[in-house]
Amino acid sequence: MKRISIFCILLFLLGMTVHTEAQLRFSILGDSYSTYGGYVTPETNACWYAGTDGGTEKQNDVSCVEQTWWHLLTTLHAMQLDTNNSYSGSTVCHTGYKGQDFSDRAFITRIHRLGRPEVLFVFGGTNDSWAGVPVGEYRFGGWSKQDLYAFRPAFCYLMSQLRQLYPDTRIINITNTELSTEVTESMERICRYYGIQNIRLHDIDKQWGHPSVAGMKQICEQVWDAIQ
Repeated sequence: MKRISIFCILLFLLGMTVHTEAQLRFSILGDSYSTYGGYVTPETNACWYAGTDGGTEKQNDVSCVEQTWWHLLTTLHAMQLDTNNSYSGSTVCHTGYKGQDFSDRAFITRIHRLGRPEVLFVFGGTNDSWAGVPVGEYRFGGWSKQDLYAFRPAFCYLMSQLRQLYPDTRIINITNTELSTEVTESMERICRYYGIQNIRLHDIDKQWGHPSVAGMKQICEQVWDAIQ
């Protein structure tokens, strides 16, 4: 435990020495992969890392916020976090696990609380894939309330609304590894339609289905490469 604490402190001190001029300000609209207790907005969002969501026996070696992919962007690449609106277990669409209504936490519900970022990372689709939500049909406008309970129309709606709400922001979608073919290919096609950059992650190390310390570094590196 003592070695882990020292390592986290060293990461923090490293961040203090990074050149801070012209920092890119970024926000995140995410799920459990981007959570860390005490570092999400609003504070009531469920957190998997350093939180209570998912039980107490999580077999994952991420032990401090400095090890998360997004905090590494601030320490290694001098980016500045604006808002992290991530919610563990959340789906893009309104349908959640076991067919429950997740409209209170869905990505498409949280789009208005993302601050004023220069770059916006959208990192979702994982729970839609894991929960086996309805895929639905591609719909690029005229959405009904029922449409938003399926993944494809909901993701179309998400990208369209973000474009309108944050017209001066560079929006980047991050596609996780090991998702269903339908979810992965749908995000690729919809991002292309709206002219939004889509990063398809590869070879991410995971423990308990979530990025490990090594996996967080890999996400950070792949995202930074895409930003450049």
